[in-house]
Amino acid sequence: MHNTVGLMGRTMLSRKTIRYFCCLEIPTQIPIFFIQNLMKGGVNIKQWKEMLSGHLPGREAQRQMAPDYRGEADPSAYPVPAAVLILLYPSGERTGLVFIKRNEYDGPHSAQVSFPGGAWEKGDGSLANTAVREAREELGVDGEIVLLGQMTDLDIPVSNFRVTPFVAHTPERPVFRPDPSEVQYVIESTVEALLDPSARQTETWDFREMQVDVPFYEVNGEKIWGATAMMLCEFLQLAISVV
Repeated sequence: MHNTVGLMGRTMLSRKTIRYFCCLEIPTQIPIFFIQNLMKGGVNIKQWKEMLSGHLPGREAQRQMAPDYRGEADPSAYPVPAAVLILLYPSGERTGLVFIKRNEYDGPHSAQVSFPGGAWEKGDGSLANTAVREAREELGVDGEIVLLGQMTDLDIPVSNFRVTPFVAHTPERPVFRPDPSEVQYVIESTVEALLDPSARQTETWDFREMQVDVPFYEVNGEKIWGATAMMLCEFLQLAISVV
């Protein structure tokens, strides 16, 4: 068991986790409201909306989880607008979120772990609607989804998508019925597990005859890397930033 230190005499975090927060180069004060809500499995909608409408960690946060090489975009092609959804929900005493394992196919994102999402369609009207529609289609979820806000968009050179991540909340854990035509299976985790320093690792991979250092989050034996890890890093920095 980790040694623990008191945060304002009320919330307990491991010293290892505190060091992890510090290495993220964010303010060292961790908001009590957020940690307490995490411990209760709750999501403070008002506070999340305020954080997401204010200053975002942005590109600096994304770069922390960027591989050494991300591919090359076609300079003549205009990026395709797309959106993903970071869906928060109660998970026992914690705050859950969900990823999908994509099917294998002949494409750059084959068999990768990602947030539910996809390309904007004319009928969507907005990228926020795209994120929700794709999440419902890929996860098979029903019920209320409350949008909390959006984070920094991210270009993906290998597929020419410009992805806008949105954060949303459901009052109860959804029942997942993943679409087998797009999704192998869903991967559930918690914000607390992803904030654990041991979840964040780096390996050297062979990529197009190059040796590339690839940072990733390990969740239930799965590796979350690339654009998804970059967006996830910004989300986690928001989770521990002062409003």
